[in-house]
Amino acid sequence: VMFYRLLSVVRRRGSSRGWQKWSSARSSASAAEVHSVALPAEAQVVICGGGIMGTSVAYHLSKMGWKDVVLLEQGRLAAGSTRFCAGILSTARHLSIEQKMADYSNKLYHQLEQETGIQTGYIRTGSIFLAQTQDRLISLKRINSRLNVIGIPSEIVSPKRVAELHPLLNVHDLVGAMHVPEDAVVSSADVALALASAASQNGVQIYDRTSILHVMVKKGQVTGVETDKGQIQCQYFVNCAGQWAYELGLSNEEPVSIPVHACEHFYLLTRPWETPLQSNTPTVVDADGRIYIRNWQGGILSGGFEKNPKPIFTEGKNQLEIQNLQEDWDHFEPLLSSLLRRMPELERLEILKLVNCPETFTPDMRCILGESPSVRGYFVLAGMNSAGLSFGGGAGRYLAEWMVHGYPSESVWELDLKRFGALQSSRTFLRHRVMEVMPLLYDLKVPRWDFQTGRQLRTSPLYDRLDAQGARWMEKHGFERPKYFVPPDKDLLALEQSKTFYKPDWFEIVESEVKCCKEAVCVIDMSSFTKFEITSTGDQALEILQYLFSNDLDVPVGHIVHTGMLNESGGYENDCSIARLSKRSFFMISPTDQQVHCWAWLKKYMPEDSNLILEDVTWKYTALNLIGPRAVDVLSELSYAPMTPDHFPSLFCKEMSVGYANGIRVMSMTHTGEPGFMLYIPIEYALHVYNEVMSVGQKYGIRNAGYYALRSLRIEKFFAFWGQDLNTLTTPLECGRESRVKLDKGVDFIGRAALLEQKQNGVYKRLTMFILDDHDTDLDLWPWWGEPIYRNGQYVGKTTSSAYGYTLERHVCLGFVHNFSEDTGEAQVVTADFINRGEYEIDIAGHRFQAKAKLYPVPSLFTHKRRKDDMELSDLHGK
Repeated sequence: VMFYRLLSVVRRRGSSRGWQKWSSARSSASAAEVHSVALPAEAQVVICGGGIMGTSVAYHLSKMGWKDVVLLEQGRLAAGSTRFCAGILSTARHLSIEQKMADYSNKLYHQLEQETGIQTGYIRTGSIFLAQTQDRLISLKRINSRLNVIGIPSEIVSPKRVAELHPLLNVHDLVGAMHVPEDAVVSSADVALALASAASQNGVQIYDRTSILHVMVKKGQVTGVETDKGQIQCQYFVNCAGQWAYELGLSNEEPVSIPVHACEHFYLLTRPWETPLQSNTPTVVDADGRIYIRNWQGGILSGGFEKNPKPIFTEGKNQLEIQNLQEDWDHFEPLLSSLLRRMPELERLEILKLVNCPETFTPDMRCILGESPSVRGYFVLAGMNSAGLSFGGGAGRYLAEWMVHGYPSESVWELDLKRFGALQSSRTFLRHRVMEVMPLLYDLKVPRWDFQTGRQLRTSPLYDRLDAQGARWMEKHGFERPKYFVPPDKDLLALEQSKTFYKPDWFEIVESEVKCCKEAVCVIDMSSFTKFEITSTGDQALEILQYLFSNDLDVPVGHIVHTGMLNESGGYENDCSIARLSKRSFFMISPTDQQVHCWAWLKKYMPEDSNLILEDVTWKYTALNLIGPRAVDVLSELSYAPMTPDHFPSLFCKEMSVGYANGIRVMSMTHTGEPGFMLYIPIEYALHVYNEVMSVGQKYGIRNAGYYALRSLRIEKFFAFWGQDLNTLTTPLECGRESRVKLDKGVDFIGRAALLEQKQNGVYKRLTMFILDDHDTDLDLWPWWGEPIYRNGQYVGKTTSSAYGYTLERHVCLGFVHNFSEDTGEAQVVTADFINRGEYEIDIAGHRFQAKAKLYPVPSLFTHKRRKDDMELSDLHGK
């Protein structure tokens, strides 16, 4: 008899007081009667999916005042993967945004029962994360220090303490653990029903057994949905279709690419112990054993993430409601063995069932959130990577904020749908990648690891040549980029397999590349950078760029402008360099992962004018970065043209011949602060120009270098990068980039009003450089990113990026410093004086290292009051 609850939760809804209450809120209609009710002809928002994601979005939209919302579910509410969710709510996450989403979800689910009267099964059990190795314990310590500073109680505990918290666990092989006491378990289906109930009482209309056939689109804008019961006109559509988000995205008249793929996920359920487990028994995560264990009705529920996952649902919509898939005890056996080692007494317990349910995964283990780059008004929340319950409340909130206010209250770039291109939606790519992603959920996350599947998708014409010279590759937005070059005498295999939180094996290799950049000349293939050309027949190109960018682009032909593409609040949507090729033509260079996002932003604001042409030319040009003092000698020989600063000033661009190749765009900039040039070479000439550069460069000590050297150089020179240090909530005034803003350029631009206000009132955070003082590079743990920053013992922010500075012979971190009032905790203005007067420490996995703080090397706007006519930004920077 299937008396257990998880697998019959929807069936039992009919006798549930909560279900009756929810139904009665909708004109006392029974569930059966609801199906026959005609759909409304129009709504402001249509949400597809009645699981925890769809109901969370509906709930938060209604709370924010959007009442004209329709939620459609093809089966019954909460009968998809939500129904099979293991019900564990865990706040211990590597990404800050994921920690915040999970923390919000925890608080939301805790009060839902009181708000709706529906029992959600919420029990605060706490979680114990076990470590069988020192590296795993370091990883937990890093998470622990980040949890503490955002107010989530957490502590590192001994194996003895683990045995006290959970007496049934075998702890003999543990080196330590992390205890998070406020984590919880909950019935995910009941949470979805409670969210639906509250949304319904707020005016949201919910219809089950209604399938969406496709989304109607006109001129790149959502206009409505076609269902099996008629059409609904709408302005916004939200795809929360879980397993079927991919197919639904492709079914539109204008397809939306949503890279998700399902794998089978297994967990077992047992009968209760003779003395049933206490309801508040902690949840256990044994990542080294690849399993999780929670209390379930006095017995246990235990599953895990095996090394050889089974992808499913490769073709089409498989089921209206997800049924329990076929048991596979042979496949589950390694996890069962791991479970019995961790909890030996389990052998005496009868197993009720092995549950096999689909879980949806994304190519990078992060969920998908945000608006489609190709269809306005089409929003997505999907691909939860087995953390849907933990993220559901927070993710639904951020998406609702995005729809209502135009932007979420936190920077969610790491989760934004626009981080992917259509190339990541190949079925073969997804199938292979999710087979790697699922095991990675419990694999050790050491810094700078790379995916192994789906590689060599986008490559420079120089790929084979560089590979033969020892290049080791990393991947960004599907593009292969060199990390560093292994000298012939090094063991290639050992380097690839070394994974550590300490000094990495590539340290000396990158050191020699950096030294060459400083003393001679290096070549870095930077072809992956996003490259756009904007042209017009009249002045339209200049006019639109002046409106979209903060710096003044009305410069003489040949000049390069560093500038930000800002949003209404003055935050960075993109940070780029723009060269004026002619009076009516501009060449724009952006970060690699901006290809989709930047294109969508430009198209959003560009008038539909045939005289304005935006072209993505990323694939047309190979980009070589020549860094170092001898770069000028190499180019002079190859071009027979003087390349000295007198003839070729800084931030200048001109087309010239290099070797036999003509039409090379040569720019006097390197993205690192070092002397040198960027060469943008039509791809058919790439191999020729590279060979010529390397040949002529021999006498100047030329060598190849990679992105690790680039990172060290740019961080040492305090160059902030978008997506790492800068985001949509960071303004130029907060990171020392006042010189890239021209408030007086004579035309209004997006974000100008916000920057004027900020200039008047002061900034509440400042990007700061930290040089570690008492840190031993050889023996101490390295900082990577996300480490807490303390000022005079008080938490003031987190690092955003870091690298070893080979010139300074110290570790360098960049990060934002806030000024929180010790009395009220409220944010206050951060002045240069505040930064300079503090004593700083960086927390690396629980150990604090002293650090010297340095501000961006420009005078501050806020050190003291100036007369208004002295506040011109250009005067401050000598330009």
